[in-house]
Amino acid sequence: MERRAFLKQAAITAAAVASTSQLSASPKTPANPIARRALGRTGEHLSIIGFGGIVVMDETTGEASNIVAEAVDRGINYFDVAPSYGNAQERLGPALAPYRNKSFLACKTEGRKKEDSRAQLEESLRLLKTDHVDLYQFHALTKMTELDTVLGPGGAMETMEAAKKEGKIRFIGFSVHSAETALAAMDRYNFDTILFPLNWVLFTQAGFGPQILQRAQEKKMGILALKGMAKTVWAADQKDNHPQPKCWYQPASFPDEASLGLRWTLGHPITAAMPPGDERYFRLAMDVAQNYKPLETHEEQALLAGGHGLEPIFHLGNDV
Repeated sequence: MERRAFLKQAAITAAAVASTSQLSASPKTPANPIARRALGRTGEHLSIIGFGGIVVMDETTGEASNIVAEAVDRGINYFDVAPSYGNAQERLGPALAPYRNKSFLACKTEGRKKEDSRAQLEESLRLLKTDHVDLYQFHALTKMTELDTVLGPGGAMETMEAAKKEGKIRFIGFSVHSAETALAAMDRYNFDTILFPLNWVLFTQAGFGPQILQRAQEKKMGILALKGMAKTVWAADQKDNHPQPKCWYQPASFPDEASLGLRWTLGHPITAAMPPGDERYFRLAMDVAQNYKPLETHEEQALLAGGHGLEPIFHLGNDV
């Protein structure tokens, strides 16, 4: 199933799935709030894990408000959402409003041309109940032809640069699932950030990630990581019927392997990692982040051994 199509289907499916845990606001700020790291050359510092908007997709307004409040209390200041995440923008906007002045809000556009990207930006600002987003990103910039369109005459970059002058966005970035397109994008434009999959299975089984990480460091970009808790693709008979309606991939086993996977990702020179949209995994990620320690040698060896022979969720040289 295509990723975008999956997310749209997940918006429908998730509404029918009964929640197995209770959302509640944290009673007080913890003694060990989640650490923060510099976001490249921007001057900003973000919590080492982010809040993915899919977490609140299809939740009630009260549940969304509770988990956002808890995340803020535990030290999260980095929030990321996109128009393709069902009703996530509608849920996140009101929930984040009380904390907007101390949060870093990232959003995305699937628009590749000037007109459609502008329309998405304005709609996102309306739904998120804010007059600006801190980071606006080209969403899933995968094919080289898309990059050509974005950076060409009448492309969406014209929206980005105009909106930055208007004060509606502060920084410009992109998310990507193709190493080839990632490298080309970083060479052709001085982006502030990159959001890409950084995962132990991808590194070891597909060779996907090291080249992107190195180039982003050379560019002194803010490096934001996806899929730290991912493992492999769903089996053919599970793709459309599996226990994680907010995960289009099979996540690492809960909780031990998922914790090790996230710690592996955080052990690289990145700013922050974005956990899965599943609430259980997000809560686990907050726990890991509050008590983060780099992997010890034996832990990394065990993790990498468990990934041997697995099917990666992305491959080098393939448009996904």
